[in-house]
Amino acid sequence: MLRTPTKRGVLLMALVRLQKHIADLGICSRRKAEELIVAGKVKVNEIVVAKLGTKVDPEYDEIIVNGEKIKRLKDSKIKNFVYVALNKPVDYITSTTDEQGASVLDLIIPQNHFKPIDDASKKLIQSVRLYPVGRLDKDSEGLILLTNDGELTNRLTHPRYEHEKEYEVIIDSILSKDAKNILQKGMTIEGESLQGIQIIKEFNKGRVTIITVILKEGKNRQIRKMFGRLGYHMVSLKRTRIGKLNLGVLPIGRWKFVKKEHII
Repeated sequence: MLRTPTKRGVLLMALVRLQKHIADLGICSRRKAEELIVAGKVKVNEIVVAKLGTKVDPEYDEIIVNGEKIKRLKDSKIKNFVYVALNKPVDYITSTTDEQGASVLDLIIPQNHFKPIDDASKKLIQSVRLYPVGRLDKDSEGLILLTNDGELTNRLTHPRYEHEKEYEVIIDSILSKDAKNILQKGMTIEGESLQGIQIIKEFNKGRVTIITVILKEGKNRQIRKMFGRLGYHMVSLKRTRIGKLNLGVLPIGRWKFVKKEHII
């Protein structure tokens, strides 16, 4: 896959790591791309590449992911990054497939836009390949970001960047001081170390308590696991913010376009 200079001594486009190139093409996040490479589901110029760190020429090398051929940069002059905010309902999964249930992608259709949509926006949303940034489990609702910007996805999902995600948690009883301290310090569940969560607000309402929490890591079902370990039943869990982007008054099941500068 390495290429030689042209006859005039001009080097071709700089080589980049395969996983970064897949993310840049808007196929999936860089970490997901690494998983696909290791699983042998990525081909470069018809050859399976299972070694991380392999470099490719973004303009000329042909990439196939999960059997689907991806356009080379030289075949696609314009690269449009699209950012969509969705208020996910319960029972939808944050996946690009519907193998395990209805996918959030099923909701990104013109008629679910939060207000009447013009023809140009209809064509855009129907032609672009979007994928969810991070996860929000099937039983939870709230803010989901979808994009074809792999670099942004990597920045939002990689723990080292510590981008905040805010949630509204409703439990069926009062949160004790001891439980609060444990939640904020973090815990280990089934051998998995879970970072502490920041509790910024508590409100007792009848028989339930509404708690606002912030995560900077966010492992699979982390909030549910932590509260559950301490014996609390979770009535509902809703994500209300990712980075700078707030859910606001976006109705459940509706989506809207957002700008990158409003996210990070």
